[in-house]
Amino acid sequence: MSAHTPSKKSKKTILDFAPMKERGEKISVVTAYDFSFARLFDEAGVDMLLVGDSLGSVIAGEPNTLGVTMEQMEYHVRAVARGRRNAFLVGDMPFLSYQASNEDAVRNAGRLLQAGAEAVKVEGGEAWLDTIHRIIRADIPVMGHLGLTPQSIHRMGGFKVQGRDEKQRQAILRDAKLLEEAGVFALVLEGVPASLAAEVSKSLRIPTIGIGAGVDCDGQVLVSYDLLGLFGEFTPKFVKRYANLGDAVREAVESYVREVREGAFPGGEHSFK
Repeated sequence: MSAHTPSKKSKKTILDFAPMKERGEKISVVTAYDFSFARLFDEAGVDMLLVGDSLGSVIAGEPNTLGVTMEQMEYHVRAVARGRRNAFLVGDMPFLSYQASNEDAVRNAGRLLQAGAEAVKVEGGEAWLDTIHRIIRADIPVMGHLGLTPQSIHRMGGFKVQGRDEKQRQAILRDAKLLEEAGVFALVLEGVPASLAAEVSKSLRIPTIGIGAGVDCDGQVLVSYDLLGLFGEFTPKFVKRYANLGDAVREAVESYVREVREGAFPGGEHSFK
């Protein structure tokens, strides 16, 4: 089979992930923001694609995720949905899409499903249980998100590891159980000590997806632009770069610019007779 042959795996659904945890089979998650990358990630066999509000930083160049709108999320979810065949698709609920009222939350979550998502991700714990209940009651699957929640960076004083002191640790453990009881199908743990993530993962029936949370989570998620070396602003400690595509892109375009200036491109083979 060619490396570029589409994956023969069956379509992932929400029912696949808890059994994967039971079998000890790790879940791979990558962020995606457009059709072309979604197709490539899907062909590579990724289990789940997350259209993250991280697009505010890696696509739009914003300093954080707070300026991302529902319209942006809908646009990118639609593009990614067209590019994937097998991966399960989750869309982030952006800042202020669910905080103002439960009615807003259900309506906006529904907009992401209408755009092609199969679930939404909501940041926060106990304070958002009623909102999460309402979304789930509308038959919209929800993925939780605890630890370093980027929409709360001003309250947290920046992008800082959470759960290092006992009070925070207990709060995250409690919130994790409450979210499971509320019906979330999976839980992202971001920026927490590995020992805490391991304890949370062991205490839950639902799978945990770690990012900067150690190896004992039931799966891992990375921002695709980070793992591919396309986002050069900074590289978090927890990121492993699997390629340096930023350098490859720069070199390719430099070659193009040089050949255009020298008149070497287009050649006869690129011209119509």
